[in-house]
Amino acid sequence: MFKLGAKDLRKTRPTPETFRTIKRNPIYLVLDRVIDTYNIGSLFRLADAIAAEKMFICGDTEYPPNSRIHKAAVGTEEWVPWEKREKTVDLIKELKEKGVQIITVEQSPQAVPITKLTPKFPCAIVVGNETDGVNKEVLEKSDVVVELPMCGVNKSLNVWGTAAIAAYRVLESL
Repeated sequence: MFKLGAKDLRKTRPTPETFRTIKRNPIYLVLDRVIDTYNIGSLFRLADAIAAEKMFICGDTEYPPNSRIHKAAVGTEEWVPWEKREKTVDLIKELKEKGVQIITVEQSPQAVPITKLTPKFPCAIVVGNETDGVNKEVLEKSDVVVELPMCGVNKSLNVWGTAAIAAYRVLESL
């Protein structure tokens, strides 16, 4: 497996042959109305780092090609399979029908600590809007809702940081 640095990633596009040779893990990232383009770019970097099967960008938000996403993603949006979807809840239904476990990261009365998470594969990690969180319908359709312990005065963590912690927790179980 080859590795590219940020400079090379920004100017190198995968060939169809190269793209097909990347071994993917049975993990999907689902972005529910994430609006900050720099967060979306960072989530592309995360999806590449964990070799996610695919990333879904859902709702009314920006998506590639976008210069701000490209800047934050350092070109990884070219290397990660992704798809734009209108409604997260419709995507969740499709994924569940295919046997994908839906793991939503959100502060919620139904949430369990992330340390108690036992993922089943394939799985999807759902993260939500920076202000409003994950849509309530999506929460209701999730197989498990997990939250991160917040030990300081701030009650939440940035969406890409939260996704990274959840993704690596899931990756440990592979």
